[in-house]
Amino acid sequence: MDSGVKKPGVTSSQVAEHAGVSQSAVSRTFTPGASISPKTRAKVLASAKILGYRPNAIARSLITSRSRIIAVVMAYLENLFYPDVLEELGRALAAENYHLLLFTGFMDRDSDPVFDQLMQYRVDGIILASTSLSSELSEECATAGIPVVLFNRTTERDAVSSVTTRNREGGKRIADFLVAGGHKSFGYIAGLENSSTNRDRQEGFMDGLAAHGFTEAIVETGNYSRSEAEDAARKMLSRPDRPEALFVANDHMAVAVMDVARYEFGLSIPEDLSIVGYDDVGPARWTSYGITSMSQPLKRMVEATVDILMDQIASGEIEAEHRILNGDLVVRSSARLPKTGIVALDGRKLYRPRDV
Repeated sequence: MDSGVKKPGVTSSQVAEHAGVSQSAVSRTFTPGASISPKTRAKVLASAKILGYRPNAIARSLITSRSRIIAVVMAYLENLFYPDVLEELGRALAAENYHLLLFTGFMDRDSDPVFDQLMQYRVDGIILASTSLSSELSEECATAGIPVVLFNRTTERDAVSSVTTRNREGGKRIADFLVAGGHKSFGYIAGLENSSTNRDRQEGFMDGLAAHGFTEAIVETGNYSRSEAEDAARKMLSRPDRPEALFVANDHMAVAVMDVARYEFGLSIPEDLSIVGYDDVGPARWTSYGITSMSQPLKRMVEATVDILMDQIASGEIEAEHRILNGDLVVRSSARLPKTGIVALDGRKLYRPRDV
């Protein structure tokens, strides 16, 4: 299949002809609450699936008349990184005279169940943040000429673009920082184990430790959930071989881990335990937490996402494009400091060793 060229959509009349029913029967099939026999409905749905028809989604009018709506599917608004992303996306899309339509997806699996709903709006593009679509639906979007961009996730699928940061390098930078701070034992509290961001951060962290001769780190899983991060922290901090330093896969969980360490175990941060997070958002910047965190350049990530969408909408060519941006390790008070490598820039302290 040539995913770089728009193909004409399937019409309801074609579905009616294929199913051997009237066009009004097709309309009633896709109208909630409309009267239609189960047998006729089943025939229409079978023909629609064979022909690849979705009402209002793969329509000829998309070629000449745009809805100017971009669907944003988010699954993790509990993490303050994503409300910030949503606000910035709204601004960037408005500047292009596009509207943002928000749908709630699933963090731990593909968000296919919301696909039918969002496609009723004849959206011109789809942004998936902290979630994804199956390969089948990704290909269907490409066939319909609807660009899809994964935000803060990566993919190997030919029809889907992505914008993310160098998570593997970020994990390695954190390992370098903690080793340079004199720590000898380490732990990692993981996010969703099947997510690309978690996988890359963990692999980078482990590779970074190994480069310094540390081949082991204790791992617990928090699944990007506050309550599960708290449980993971309790398990890790109850161990007789409790690590001296923790890398937590994002700031949302790092706050929970710090609360458990301070208020349940009576530990002083960073004297008894160093904690480093990821994202550099929300409470990480509050003086009561002051979490050292690997930043994600949110504004530049949003700009890249909108740029990809606008280019593909204008050209009508759906070809995967992957942009990977750099972040910085922002140094605050939650971890013991290295003797060298910390620089001041634009009012922030950053860890930038000479070889970076």
